[in-house]
Amino acid sequence: MSHLSPYIAGFPLELGVLFLAVLLDLFGRELPGKIHPTVWMGYTVKVTERLAPRTRVGGLAAGTLIALLIPSFWAACAWLAVWGLAELHWLAYLLGGAVLLKSTFAIRMLHRAASETRFLVVQNDLPGMRHSMRSLVSRDASEMTAGQAIAATIESVSENTTDSFIGTWLAFALFGLPGAFAYRAINTLDSMIGYRGEYEYVGKVAARVDDLVNLVPARMTALLLGLGSLVLPGQRAGEAFRVMWRDHGRTSSPNAGWTMAGMAGALGVELEKEGHYRLGDATRPLEPEDITRSVQSMYIIAGLGIAITLALLLLKERIFG
Repeated sequence: MSHLSPYIAGFPLELGVLFLAVLLDLFGRELPGKIHPTVWMGYTVKVTERLAPRTRVGGLAAGTLIALLIPSFWAACAWLAVWGLAELHWLAYLLGGAVLLKSTFAIRMLHRAASETRFLVVQNDLPGMRHSMRSLVSRDASEMTAGQAIAATIESVSENTTDSFIGTWLAFALFGLPGAFAYRAINTLDSMIGYRGEYEYVGKVAARVDDLVNLVPARMTALLLGLGSLVLPGQRAGEAFRVMWRDHGRTSSPNAGWTMAGMAGALGVELEKEGHYRLGDATRPLEPEDITRSVQSMYIIAGLGIAITLALLLLKERIFG
C-alpha cells in the first residue's frame, strides 16, 4: 500500500471527510437502499438471527457471536474500503470516505420525520399522524393522540441525537471509518433484536453492547443539549440540567433518559410513555411548536458535536501523527 498523506492544505484528511459527509447529509440524497450499507447491515442481522436458537443457553451463545461478529465484519469491510480508496488517490479517499461515512449517520432525515409529524398534528390529520409515527418510534401508534405524538416525537428526536450522529462521529474520531461502521452495526443490532419477548436471549448481548458503547456519547449529548438551551428561545438551561439529573434513571435504558429528561426540562413539559416512564414537569401543555424547539436543539447539538469531533481528530493526529 502506498503512503497516503493525512493532510490537505496542512489539515488531516479525515477533517475533510467529516465536513463533506455532513454536507452530503444536509444537502444531498440518501444512497439507494440496494447499496446502502446500513440496509445491508440489517440484512446480515436478519440472516443470522433467523439461524439462532431461541433457547436460553443457545440463544445467549448465538447472540454473543452475532453481537461480536457483525460489527467486526462491517468494520473490516470499512477498513478494506479505506485501503482500496487510499490506493487509488487521496481524492478518491476523500470523496468515497465521505459517502461511506454519511451512510452511518442522519441529521436531515430525523428533521424531516419530526417535521412531518408536526405538520400532521397541526392539520389534525390523526390517521396520517399515526402512520408517520412508525418512522420515529417502535411503540403502537394506532390509538395515539396528538399530545402523545408530540411527546413521542420530542423523545425520539432527543434520544436519536446520540444514536443518529453524535455516537457515530465520536467512533469516527477515535477509530476512523471502521469505528463508525462498527458503531452503526451495533446500533442496528440493538434496534432489530435488542428487545424482550422473541429476542429475550438472542438480543441480550447486543442490547448490552449498545448500552456500553453509548455510555459516553449519551452523556456528552445531554451536556450539549443543556448548553444549547442557554441560547435557544423557549428553553431553560437550569431546568434542563435539573430534570436531567433527577429523571435520567427513570427509563429502562441507562442512556436514553439523559437526553429525553434534559429535553423535557429545557422545554418545561412532561414526556410520558404510558406504563414505562414519566419525565419532566408539566408546567404547561405540550404544543406542536415543541417539536420545532426539539429540532432546533438537535441542530445545536450537531454543531457542537462536529466541533468536538474535529478537535478530537486534530488531537489524535497530533498525538499519533
